[in-house]
Amino acid sequence: MEKTEYVKFTKEMKKDYTILVPTMLPIHFKLISNILVAYGYKVDFLETVDGDVKETGLKYVHNDTCYPALLVVGQLINAVESGRYDKNKVALLITQTGGGCRASNYIYLLRKALKKAGYGYIPVISLNFTGMEKHPGFSLTVPMIYKMMYCAFYGDLMMLLSNQCRPYEKTKGETDRLVQKWTDTLLFEMRKVSTVKYSHVKENYEKILSDFAKILGDTKRDKTKVGIVGEIYVKFSPLGNNNLENFLLSENAEVVVPGLMDFCLYCVYNGIADKNLYNIRKIKAFGCKFLYKYLLKKIYDIRDMMKKYPQFMPMADFDNTRKLIDGYIGIGVKMGEGWLLTAEMLELINEGINNIVCTQPFGCLPNHIVGKGMMKPIKEKNPDVNIVAIDYDPGATAINQENRIKLMLSNANDNAKTKQEASL
Repeated sequence: MEKTEYVKFTKEMKKDYTILVPTMLPIHFKLISNILVAYGYKVDFLETVDGDVKETGLKYVHNDTCYPALLVVGQLINAVESGRYDKNKVALLITQTGGGCRASNYIYLLRKALKKAGYGYIPVISLNFTGMEKHPGFSLTVPMIYKMMYCAFYGDLMMLLSNQCRPYEKTKGETDRLVQKWTDTLLFEMRKVSTVKYSHVKENYEKILSDFAKILGDTKRDKTKVGIVGEIYVKFSPLGNNNLENFLLSENAEVVVPGLMDFCLYCVYNGIADKNLYNIRKIKAFGCKFLYKYLLKKIYDIRDMMKKYPQFMPMADFDNTRKLIDGYIGIGVKMGEGWLLTAEMLELINEGINNIVCTQPFGCLPNHIVGKGMMKPIKEKNPDVNIVAIDYDPGATAINQENRIKLMLSNANDNAKTKQEASL
């Protein structure tokens, strides 16, 4: 048998192994997982939480490891031990971006944890677009990547619209039911069609916008708007941020979360920045420049469609977002979420959203620098901004996190009252 550094997912395994996918973005990841199913893989997206994820993570990962890594490892091992799967016919999937932070290094921690737990024989598949790791039984083809791209756009659009509708819905739960309806529709379509036609995608965008517009109607959106930024996992994952969006909703706030495509465009633009700053990787920069313009065009198409629905705030123009950091932070700061985290705070402020929760895994040095570390200069230039940094780690209790957010919301209400009185 050929010796390898890791257990590989073979062609034979593809027939009857179940691939487990950890949670992060519920809508996006469900759609993306479905693309794998359409191409013959057995996949289970872990929407439920088995057992105490934190405790399992702490059992197999050092407590100095960043919180998202601990949760991902804990969730996957709990799923393996849940009894819902044949432990001898299961594989785990995790993303790798190729950077120096979370998304590239969890895979090694996971393999180490599996070995410690007695499951060293379970293959761990790397989902990456750079050829970092290869498995004989798992590969991403161009058609698959093309479909996954549209899953990200669909996910961003539904996340954007549902967050704007949910606080104002007349019948409780109708927004979530509409999200489920469109998720099911897209899941069926993506499995059925071999080729995605962009004309049909745009038709779906139009129908999605129309359906959500019926929920919002002509309702005056007068609730306190609160933006969420931070490290990608705790920013998006309900497991990672203790259901932050639901908590803000219960506090009578409207949640605004920059989409996944912001992070994708940030990663692509960094390839252009490397060439501009260091005159390296010129061929890669050429490809990144083409891809950057291509993805921007897709966003502009959605933004143009949203002009028919002025009751909605459109998704941001990323090309403008990246320029907002001038005078704050350099484009070469790209470890972790890098300059994107600063840019997204400025993006929210530029859209009139001055109340921001910055989610931080405790001990995550890059994000503390580009997040918490940038709050002072941002506040100095934007005195009305109201930002709170919330640390997430195994020892942080939800009540302490929620109390800090409640204080931020109280300040937001006081600021709004002061402005209203001043205008009289």
